[in-house]
Amino acid sequence: MKLLKTLKYTIPALSLVTLASCKKFLEVQPKDSVSDSQTIVDRASAETAVRGIYRALSADNYYGVNFVSVGYLSGDNIQWTGSQSIVQQFIDHNVKADNATVSGIWLAIYTTINRANYVIAKLPGVTDATLTTAERNQLLGEAYFIRALCYFDLARTWGGVQIVTTPTISATDKNGIVRSTVEQTYAQVLSDLNAAEPLLPLPTSQNPVRANKETVYALKARYYLYQKDWTNAENYATLVLGDTQNYSLLKPYSAWFANNVVGTKESVFELAYSATYTNGHRGQWQPPANSGTRQWAPNAVFLALVNDATIGGNRSALVAKTSAGLWYGNLYYRSPATDPAYIIRIAEEYLIRSEARAQLNKLADAKVDLNAVRDRAGLTATTAVSQADILLAIENERRIEFALEGHRWFDLVRTGRAAAVLGVTDTKKNILPIPVDQLNVDPALTQNPGY
Repeated sequence: MKLLKTLKYTIPALSLVTLASCKKFLEVQPKDSVSDSQTIVDRASAETAVRGIYRALSADNYYGVNFVSVGYLSGDNIQWTGSQSIVQQFIDHNVKADNATVSGIWLAIYTTINRANYVIAKLPGVTDATLTTAERNQLLGEAYFIRALCYFDLARTWGGVQIVTTPTISATDKNGIVRSTVEQTYAQVLSDLNAAEPLLPLPTSQNPVRANKETVYALKARYYLYQKDWTNAENYATLVLGDTQNYSLLKPYSAWFANNVVGTKESVFELAYSATYTNGHRGQWQPPANSGTRQWAPNAVFLALVNDATIGGNRSALVAKTSAGLWYGNLYYRSPATDPAYIIRIAEEYLIRSEARAQLNKLADAKVDLNAVRDRAGLTATTAVSQADILLAIENERRIEFALEGHRWFDLVRTGRAAAVLGVTDTKKNILPIPVDQLNVDPALTQNPGY
């Protein structure tokens, strides 16, 4: 497995932006790097290393832009307005193994994993008297949580992958690791979440830029939804939804992102940016009139849905139109681009529980959760009655609710609906090819079938 050359002898240790809700942990100025022989030897370096994990998670090739773009470009809400063929490949479901975006995402995720691995390996040995047990557990739990998220994203994007749980100290020292099965990869996700859960505290205030015990519950709910373990999906979503002090649906729909708000009760987990470390999504969505490039934009079908008051409701705030009549996505709009990257919102927990309950034939309860999301959007209660109709209503609600957040493609794949909705009948295309540059440097790494 080839990792970035910067991982060979150093761990980049960069921090996130200072925000009022981020607490002092995220307010420390970063160092450029820390040598391997000196990393994580005391409280300060441990905190710096964990900030570095968050920074890797928020990078342009991960949740900063490219990984998320796979989710919506491969779906049916977004059109590509540029000319780069590597982007069109996602829309056409004909992604090549030499696609540079695919390679960049792969490297970004494994870079994040490597930073987490350093913390997991070295933090338990730190003897700094100023590092309390609670603080040590918090930092270690965050590393396990983020590593779980990374392997979850690898599994749903590529299937089974190479599982690496120790630090990479050279560009080739992890070569020769055989790919795990997708089941084994998902098992690693659950193992890391189970490790994180007892280490992380329950939140005492709303602070979505750092993982806590309920962040783990939320990702577990999503994990179990993907595994079709409806009972556990319902139970873990309920644990999050029960914390009404810290999480709630906000009215109107735009209240969680409009007017430059950050850290609202809508967010369970989000990533922070600053004027010096900006979110790349904004430039891709905003039109030239707003100093953007509008490389991707809402397509005509989605515009018709979101602007239909009986379907989109007040979620029409997701799109806007220039004076020249050019439609664009408006979730990321701030100047400078300090928009948070939204990873888990409380609306997802409602719709996870709704879907799980529908699958368990708890139809009345499923409709209660679905209608909570619809009510927030200014819509009337669903008219769906049968199990099949309720599940379809949930699918349609998720399409609009998370239209600019990258869920659509993964939703259609996990429910087996990609063929019916998108015409992607070749199930081999439900996962991406392993990057060819990875295959070239590691003979143990095999390509996915069909590529």
